[in-house]
Parts: sequence; C-alpha cells; structure tokens
Amino acid sequence: MVDEGYEIPGVPIEKVDRRYYRQIVQDPTGERPGTVVVDTANHFLYLVRENGKAMRYGVGLGRAGFEWSGRAIIQWKRKWPKWTPPAEMIARDPKLARYSVDNGGMPPGLMNPLGARALYIFQNGEDTLYRVHGSPEWNSIGKSVSSGCVRLMNQDIIDLYDRVPNRTPILVTSGIPMA
Repeated sequence: MVDEGYEIPGVPIEKVDRRYYRQIVQDPTGERPGTVVVDTANHFLYLVRENGKAMRYGVGLGRAGFEWSGRAIIQWKRKWPKWTPPAEMIARDPKLARYSVDNGGMPPGLMNPLGARALYIFQNGEDTLYRVHGSPEWNSIGKSVSSGCVRLMNQDIIDLYDRVPNRTPILVTSGIPMA
C-alpha cells in the first residue's frame, strides 16, 4: 500500500500465525467501547466496540525487564513520526546517540522503528515514553522482543490510528482469557 508518499511493503501473511490477523472477535475485556486494551499474556491489542465485540490485532511487546502496564490515555498520535530513543536506550546502545533529541531524531520512513503511525501513552499527564506504533518488523508480532513499546504491523497501526481519537483510554495488562 502507498501511504503519505511511502510505499509500505506487503506482509507475507502466510508466515504470520492466523491468530494475529486483524479480526473482529467477542470482547473478552469487559471494558467500555472505545477503550484500547493490550493483553500482554497473549500478544493481542483489542479496540473495544459496541455490542460485545472488539477489533483484535496481533502485537509484539517488550522483552523481560522492559514491560509497562497500567491505565493511561493515548494523549496524542502522529502519522510517520520521528523517532527519538530515550536516554536509557542510548545508554544501552551508544550507536543510537545519532538519533537523540539533541541530534533531531530519526526522520520518518520505512526503516524508522515507530513505523507508519505512533500513539503516545501518557499517565497522570506525563509521557510514559511507551508507544503503540507500527513496525517494519512484521515477524516480531506475537513475540516479546522490543524495548517495551507495543508494535503492530504497519498496515494494522494505520487501521487502528484511524479508529481511535486523541485521549482514548488504554489499559495494558495480562490475564485476559483467550477469545
């Protein structure tokens, strides 16, 4: 697909576990419609809809030691965002310093770790530094490999971005039963 002038490569869907395909399911969360729920135990993100339904997306998550959970809001969102790794990430991998805030970050593009869209998670008015975002690494869906963010295939984050407004409530948790 072409989006905002970027040609997003197709995902070899036959290599993705079918359970991680975007699909409408019975809502297992019990949350209010319009709420985003990330189920870290099963690598799913749900957008709760009316009538007991939810749109479910497969996600990649943070590896051990990089998880975040709680209730917050999606304060704002960006198409083709710039990426600025936090200081803690740069400390672990000094090569990333060239993308620091002081150096202007990594410009948007197909290889940008935030992908085609980013949703910025704030809790109590403060940036958590965690994001729901796209990723060029479609093969990370269903795995815990990132530095804590919730990543979707670029095609899925574009779909989700169009469905959620700023200030959408988000719950990141584990223990939701499989739908």
